[in-house]
Amino acid sequence: MTHVLILGAGQAGAALAARLRNLGHDGPITLVGDEDAPPYQRPPLSKKYLLGEMTRENLFLRPERFYTEQGITLRRGRRAVAIDRDRHRVDLDGEWLIYDHLVLTTGTRPRLLPAAAGGDLAQVHALRGLADIDRLAPELRPGRRVLIVGGGYIGLEAAAVCRRQGLDVILIEAAPRILQRVAGEETAAFFRDLHRGHGVEILEGTGLTALHPGAPVRAELSDGSHREIDFVILGIGVLANDELASDAGLACDGGIVVDAQGRTSDPRIWAAGDCTRLPCHGRMIRLECVQNAIDQAETVAANILGAEQDYHPKPWFWSDQHDIKLQIAGLSDGHDSVITRPGATGQSHWYFASDRLIAVDAMNDPRAYMIGKRLIEADRSPLPDQLRDPGFDLKTLL
Repeated sequence: MTHVLILGAGQAGAALAARLRNLGHDGPITLVGDEDAPPYQRPPLSKKYLLGEMTRENLFLRPERFYTEQGITLRRGRRAVAIDRDRHRVDLDGEWLIYDHLVLTTGTRPRLLPAAAGGDLAQVHALRGLADIDRLAPELRPGRRVLIVGGGYIGLEAAAVCRRQGLDVILIEAAPRILQRVAGEETAAFFRDLHRGHGVEILEGTGLTALHPGAPVRAELSDGSHREIDFVILGIGVLANDELASDAGLACDGGIVVDAQGRTSDPRIWAAGDCTRLPCHGRMIRLECVQNAIDQAETVAANILGAEQDYHPKPWFWSDQHDIKLQIAGLSDGHDSVITRPGATGQSHWYFASDRLIAVDAMNDPRAYMIGKRLIEADRSPLPDQLRDPGFDLKTLL
C-alpha cells in the first residue's frame, strides 16, 4: 500500500489529503501539523476571528470526524525535524515515519524583529496562527495605542481592525510607500487616503530602529522621532518554511523549488502552497494566496497518482480593509501603464505591460474584477480607450 506522508496541516496539506481520497487513493495518508488544532482557515484569523465574529470551530476547514471517516491519520502538535531521503523516512523528533511519497506543505512564518531591537518584548505580536491571535486579542481595547510595522496587506488589514476597535493606530513603512512590492502607486494612494480618512497615522519611508521596554513601550523611529505605544503588530513579510527541505539537500531558493507538476529535486518528494517557488509565465515565483495553495495541492495529488498534469497558476487575491473589499487578478509587477476606471460603487486599476493586460485591482467593484480576471486568464486585452470610457460596457469584452 502506497503511503503518502504530508508535512504541514494548513490549507494546502488538507486540500491535498482530501483530493487524494477523492481521486481514489486507497493507501494510508498521514497529515502532520505542528499546531494542536485541526487544519483551519488563516485569512479570517486577523479579521472575523480576532473581532469575535467567528468561532474557533468555524475556522476549521473540515469537521474533525472527516479525517477519521476518510482514513486520514491526523498527527497534531508534531514537528518534523529531519528527512532521510535514502531510507524514505521522516523524523518526528524521535519517531520515524516511512513514506512512499512525501509532500511538503510547510507554509510560511512571519519575519520577526531581532531581539537586540526589542523583538523579544511581550508587547510585540506577529500574526501567523490561532495562538498568536488569541494572545493579541486582549490588547485590542479602545483608547490604546498600537504601532504597526509594515505597510503591506497584513499591516493595513490590522490597522483597519484596530481602528474599528477604537485604538489609536500608527503605521510605519520603511519603503517609500505602502504596498511597495504588491501594488501600483494608484492602488497605494487609494488605500493611503482610505486609512488616513479613518484616522490611521501613516509614516512612509520610516523604519523602526528599536523598542525600549516599559509601560508604555518607547519606539525609536528611523527619522529620529520616538513614539510611546502600548503594543506592536508586525507585518514585515514572511519567510518560506524551507529549512527542512534545504537540510535534506532539496533545491531551495527562498522557497522549495518545484517543477510544473509539483515535484522537488527528489522524485519521491513533492511540495505545494506558500512554501514553494514554482514556474509561472516563464519565471519562478512564490505565490502566497489561498487559491494557489488549494489548486497546486490538488494538482500534486493527481500527479502522485500518475496524472502527469502541469499546474498553471491563475493568481488572484483579496483584502478587506475598513468598508472596502479589494480584489486582485493577475500580477502587476512589470507593468508600464495603469488605467483607472470608475465603477458603480468603487473603482478599478488596470495594469498593462506594453499592450497586454496583466492585472486588475478592483476596489468595491466586483464586476470589473470578474471581467478582468476572465480576460487575463484568456490572455485577452481590452483597448485602453475602452477602459477610459466610463460608458463602455465591460461585459461586451467577454
